[in-house]
Amino acid sequence: IKEHRDHRIKYILQKNRGVSSARNRGILEADGEYVSFLDSDDLWKKDKLKIQTDLMYNKKDISISYTDEIWIRKGVRVNPMKKHNKYSGWIFEKCLPLCIVSPSSVMIRRELFNDIGLFDESLPVCEDYDMWLRIFSHYPVFLIDKKLIIKRGGHPDQLSKRSWGNDIYRVRALLKILKDDHLNQKYRKMAKKELIKKCQILANGYFKRGNINKGNKYVNLIEEHNYIN
Repeated sequence: IKEHRDHRIKYILQKNRGVSSARNRGILEADGEYVSFLDSDDLWKKDKLKIQTDLMYNKKDISISYTDEIWIRKGVRVNPMKKHNKYSGWIFEKCLPLCIVSPSSVMIRRELFNDIGLFDESLPVCEDYDMWLRIFSHYPVFLIDKKLIIKRGGHPDQLSKRSWGNDIYRVRALLKILKDDHLNQKYRKMAKKELIKKCQILANGYFKRGNINKGNKYVNLIEEHNYIN
């Protein structure tokens, strides 16, 4: 740990164990009331933290907030697709198909992690999908409808682009959330429906690639969860 010239900034160097490990280390080292993340591809607008801090300081019932974003792909600004629309409130259902909340856009009360837990370090990708399902199954979120972050992507070494079949890890996250004894029945049915859908996609993908064993693995998961209430 190195102290910066500004005593409010602390630089922590650790062996590369993935994005979840880095975020978790930051959460554990933090001693303030709020936690925010900034991924290496992204930028915060100048007033991003102030706007969120003012909001959450004045509205104690908000445990997590996030903002809208600007997308830059290969140096060109693009418009997100409809499936990436942002929502406020109880958004568990909206987060099931894919991750609509960018980690760089959130601000979270640090105490929330005592309830939800930390990022899953066993997931090389989709760790944010896993975290948001866990949070939004128990907490509403407040959307600040302002473009306060810039997401830069499209380059070949981008983490989310490295692995075929990211639904593999989304299925793992869905299996985890279905084991949550506190998950209400409405959300359980939604999660199971999405699990079956993603398993069908993976099974078809593996069969097309000639990998029968892995394809059958997801067929078996479909059959297993078709008989679970």
